[in-house]
Amino acid sequence: MNGKIRGIIFDMDGLMLDTEKLLTQFWCEAAQIYGFMMTKQHVLGIRSLAAKYAIPHLKGIFGEEFDYYAVRAKRIELMNAHIQKYGIQKKSGLDELLKNLSERRIKLAVATATDMKRTVMYLEKAGVIGFFDEIVTGDMIKNGKPEPDIYIAAAQKLGLPCGDCIAVEDSPNGILSAYRAGCKPVMIPDLSQPDEQTKAMLYSRFDSLGELCSKLDVLL
Repeated sequence: MNGKIRGIIFDMDGLMLDTEKLLTQFWCEAAQIYGFMMTKQHVLGIRSLAAKYAIPHLKGIFGEEFDYYAVRAKRIELMNAHIQKYGIQKKSGLDELLKNLSERRIKLAVATATDMKRTVMYLEKAGVIGFFDEIVTGDMIKNGKPEPDIYIAAAQKLGLPCGDCIAVEDSPNGILSAYRAGCKPVMIPDLSQPDEQTKAMLYSRFDSLGELCSKLDVLL
């Protein structure tokens, strides 16, 4: 351990929790209720994007009549009902990783585009909320991902410079946000692999949280 890394900031959906597949499913179902044939590729295009970026992107595909907030509200309703009934699935290796980092006294934060109410609910259902020193959510900042605001805020809450923090993400937009903030981006791909532009920003890349955990002595 070289002592340069003092904090790790985690994305949530698709990184710690296996919720990206649910987001994809219920974005598509909600959009279809309103008459829009949204596909997985459309959803991937707005992954981790703040509303002010997602809205023009989707209107460019479906037209000005696409009501982002109505479709999003229906998506949240459908997804929450699913989670209440079936629970929430953690990504393999999460518990071991968080326990290991806690034992090393690494400061931990969450930086997610999801709002605080649902973030707390999800992390509590997963049984991991107690590991985190700070939580920063999309409704707490002015500019969401891929802007750097959320990672800057998370590092500040940890009392650390961004350069002393690893940011763990599964999506290209999240990696771009962390990179712009000056964090050290680590990618664990979920629904899509990094393109060449994203690869150039990476501090490291792993196939799973378990693999990241096994490489902590080198990474830190």
